[in-house]
Amino acid sequence: MKNGVVIVGAGHAGVQAAASLREAGFDGRVTLIGDENELPYHKPPLSKAFMKEADAKPQMLRAEAFYTNGGIDLMLGASVERIDLAGRRLDLSGGGHIAFDHAILATGSRPRTLALPGSDLVGVLSLRSVADARAIREASAGCEDVAVLGGGFIGLEIAATLALGGRRVTVVEAQDRLLARAAAPVIAAHVRTRLEAAGVRLLANTTIERLESRNGHVVAAVTSSGERLQAGLVLIGVGVVPNSELAEAAGIAVANGIRVDPQMRSSQPEILAIGDNANYRHWFSGADVRLESVQNATDQARLAARTITGHEDAYRSVPWFWSDIGDMKLQMVGLAAGGDRSVVVGDAAENRFSVFHFLGDRLICIESVNRPADHMLGRKMLAAGFSPNPATLASDDLKAAFAKWQQLQPAESA
Repeated sequence: MKNGVVIVGAGHAGVQAAASLREAGFDGRVTLIGDENELPYHKPPLSKAFMKEADAKPQMLRAEAFYTNGGIDLMLGASVERIDLAGRRLDLSGGGHIAFDHAILATGSRPRTLALPGSDLVGVLSLRSVADARAIREASAGCEDVAVLGGGFIGLEIAATLALGGRRVTVVEAQDRLLARAAAPVIAAHVRTRLEAAGVRLLANTTIERLESRNGHVVAAVTSSGERLQAGLVLIGVGVVPNSELAEAAGIAVANGIRVDPQMRSSQPEILAIGDNANYRHWFSGADVRLESVQNATDQARLAARTITGHEDAYRSVPWFWSDIGDMKLQMVGLAAGGDRSVVVGDAAENRFSVFHFLGDRLICIESVNRPADHMLGRKMLAAGFSPNPATLASDDLKAAFAKWQQLQPAESA
């Protein structure tokens, strides 16, 4: 490959793709383009540990030496304006271009915006980058009242962190419960109880009509019921949208993200897409999905590198996710959508339980609160295709049952 591989996006997916290309023995040129001026960093801590300490620094994904020693051309503070498919090149914003044999679009996603009067005021923020996290940390240090719009993972993680730091936090959620798209009702109800006990006020079935200001700075959020919530900081966490405009403008197939095949190839085979912006038919659920998780991003990056280096493996990773909300570690493996039965194991009163989701007799998902052993075993069970008996789940030794099942499976042929 004369021009090598160009990776657009220097988050978890992009950095892993660069690393995996080298690990797979690819010795051509690898260029990694990131639109931030920071060395690529871990994003999950931004809503938690990073906000707790004023002098906390981002955790680097790789040391700077990784890029120089690995022959990876890291371009920071750069962005791609256009994909020229005919010329197999990327036109850069501000001029210049980079030729490629293969390109990997790891452009991720961005926070969804709200068409809300006052959303452009000082003190109205969203979280996606370390610059956003610094702005939130600085703004929260100078105010007592915070309104969080959105009761998903990001919103609740930030709410718990700021409440622990002494802020009066109100979470406003348009749906009838928290985590409506992300977790089972029993998990959501538990999270609500724990957050309220920690002092977070939670308003469901509520929207914000407008934001009020003083001297250009937000001071209050007015709800759909007319209540005025004091707020020197308003955080918008109502989901994300995939950054697929670059691909769409080039004529690449897009539908809630960039459509890819099981090898992560887009409708233009020399262009691959991975991570938050990739939409694909999931082998496990049979549905078209676009998953927003570090695991999905890194596993797809590894597969994309194998595709480029001549392999035809299909993507078959079991999806898993996590979130730390206050004193709750939520871990999810599998996809619960479509399930018709669930079994709760453990004790919510002790803040330790799991919800096993089934479709018929097939185990499709496990959601856990502070039960990491269930999560880790679940990842192995779902990957192997093992489903425990739902009727005896609470009393069975799950690990022993899985081990016995494995012993009865025919050995793989050499």
